[in-house]
Amino acid sequence: MTNENDSILVFEYFTASGEKDKCIISEAEALIFSLVEDLKDYNVDLVINKSYEDVVKEYENVNAILIDEDIISWLEENASGFTKAIFIAAENNNNLYNITKILEENNVKTYTSSAEACLKSSDKYETYEALSNIVPQPRSFRFKIDPKGYWKRAIENLHEKWQAEDPLTPLKLIIKPLVGVDCENIVIIENIEDLTLDLDKIFVPGSRIIVQEYIEGEDISVSLISDGKKAIPISLNKQFVELKGDKGTYMGGKLPYESEYKDEAFEIATKAVEAIEGLKGFVGVDLLINADEKDIYSVYLLEVNSRFTTPYVGLNRIANINIGKTIVELLDGEIDIDDIDIALDGEVEFKKSGDSMVIRSL
Repeated sequence: MTNENDSILVFEYFTASGEKDKCIISEAEALIFSLVEDLKDYNVDLVINKSYEDVVKEYENVNAILIDEDIISWLEENASGFTKAIFIAAENNNNLYNITKILEENNVKTYTSSAEACLKSSDKYETYEALSNIVPQPRSFRFKIDPKGYWKRAIENLHEKWQAEDPLTPLKLIIKPLVGVDCENIVIIENIEDLTLDLDKIFVPGSRIIVQEYIEGEDISVSLISDGKKAIPISLNKQFVELKGDKGTYMGGKLPYESEYKDEAFEIATKAVEAIEGLKGFVGVDLLINADEKDIYSVYLLEVNSRFTTPYVGLNRIANINIGKTIVELLDGEIDIDDIDIALDGEVEFKKSGDSMVIRSL
């Protein structure tokens, strides 16, 4: 397959691969069609599952490439026929890194982060180490789950060490997959005795986890645009995280979000993105506003997402600039990042309801 008109290859992992889970696909559809709308001034080669044949016909600038296989297999056979690409994928199973690597190996220019930056930011502990002494982060340590359960004893020892540093304040822990998205398989340990529970059903032998001190607070994120060297924050976003028992679930968010800690959040997010080489295009940074006013830090960094994140759908509705087009022009050298002047007109909420992601203006 060849790309004769130098158009941009565009796709989203789940809508291209034919995902059937309605909870996943509703968010994925919102993201990919927001991006396609932003790229209306370009010729777009859109790779998408055959089930969307009737939907994509309404886009005059889109050449629909309808497939009935997973996108990674398709790219391995066809990526060499394209020169430019902008896409949406998450860290699950290293999909974000693997896709970027395939495109880079086929000399396809990407308007997204480099494969190396995706690999580093997908791994929560690699991110923690890369940003050590640069921005505030919860204390963290990584473990590999062994079949005999020795990892539980190692976490108990870590808890004992951290608790000894502040014996008057009960220490909670939060356990996450080393590579994961949207609060996937997150477990909160209120008491260290909870480690005796059968957590092996969540963290199977051989998997890797990160253990962090659990800090009470308010979940937020910052959306940024980066040219690979300099980043600019464009929105502070409220995150809705539902805690049920000892587990957390990402439910959506709203933007823009007003907070007295906005400037601090913007500064931390910008420092983080600029500190990891290769982060470019749209980047999301997850943070926490600390509930403990006695702590020396008001805002902590939790994760860096080297990709389009859900707030992009809201920004697509209320930003005074076309974000997708701006990213293409920025990385093509047609504009300078200092010339980007973004303003937001209105408020948007995006929230999971049943099997759907409901997006509404406020």
